[in-house]
Amino acid sequence: MEGCIKTGILGGTFNPVHNGHLILAKTAHELLGLDKVLFMPSGTSYMKKNVLAAKKRIDMVRLAIAGYPQFELSLVEADRKGNSYTSETLAYLTKKNPATCYFFIMGADALFQIEKWKNPKQIFSLAKIVCAVREDYHLDELKQKGQQLQSLGADIIYLDMPKVEISSTDIRAKVKEQRSIADDVPMEVADYIQRERLYYEED
Repeated sequence: MEGCIKTGILGGTFNPVHNGHLILAKTAHELLGLDKVLFMPSGTSYMKKNVLAAKKRIDMVRLAIAGYPQFELSLVEADRKGNSYTSETLAYLTKKNPATCYFFIMGADALFQIEKWKNPKQIFSLAKIVCAVREDYHLDELKQKGQQLQSLGADIIYLDMPKVEISSTDIRAKVKEQRSIADDVPMEVADYIQRERLYYEED
């Protein structure tokens, strides 16, 4: 790891991006000494349905991270035709940027799902896993899962996170119900959602 460019990857649908994503990226950047964090919106998600068009999700991420020089928008997955797979993304990035060490940032819930992802062994071989530890997950339970994943080659870093009660699902519900999302997303994102009339007809 010495001498390489330490780059975090925060992927997701970002439907919409919110302050919890920014807090997670800032925490990882500071505690792990990352050089930068890539915000990587998904293109076609094979795990989630009824996701907003990629362009609008990308626009919101661009607005959200504009004031943070340590954050970059990556369109690697959004521009890919067909489904986006983390293993393929990491293989592409590693080949393109051999001097970079990747840290794949995820929530605790994703750690329990990653074995079902495409080619988890390749993911573990190409990136360290950074798992955000929230208060509603027992660290013992997480570390037990982490030990199981180590047999597949996983190198897991547990990141203590402040408790953040924000979710994209709740934000979409608030918009539909015409409640304020001012505390949940950056002001520029809230303005964009209102201007574009996003999520007002959310099912």
